[in-house]
Amino acid sequence: QVQFVESGGGLVQPGGSLRLSCAASGFTIITFMSWHRQAPGKERELVATIASATGSTNYTDSVKGRFTISRDNTKDTVYLQMNSLKPDDTAVYYCKVGGFVSGGQFPRIYWGQGTQVTVSS
Repeated sequence: QVQFVESGGGLVQPGGSLRLSCAASGFTIITFMSWHRQAPGKERELVATIASATGSTNYTDSVKGRFTISRDNTKDTVYLQMNSLKPDDTAVYYCKVGGFVSGGQFPRIYWGQGTQVTVSS
């Protein structure tokens, strides 16, 4: 069965850094991994995504140049390095993974449980 272990969230001052990690298990093939966030009163938005096969990445405009997504395919883990954090980055951050599980004929999407990131002085 699919499981996630998310870590790395916390409280940080503006301008600071945090590194989120999300370790997935239960997949036979992972096609993509991504990070999303949801601030209070707002819709969940895509932050960054990385393709497992090619390593190609995409970022939402508001985090370009500050955040870096990476993955370790040997550990089925995705990371989000967040630098120059701003109060507007405050949100619950979720990892999302697309892939196949044992016995599955089609790829499916699964969400992690989320980790809180608070940027405040």
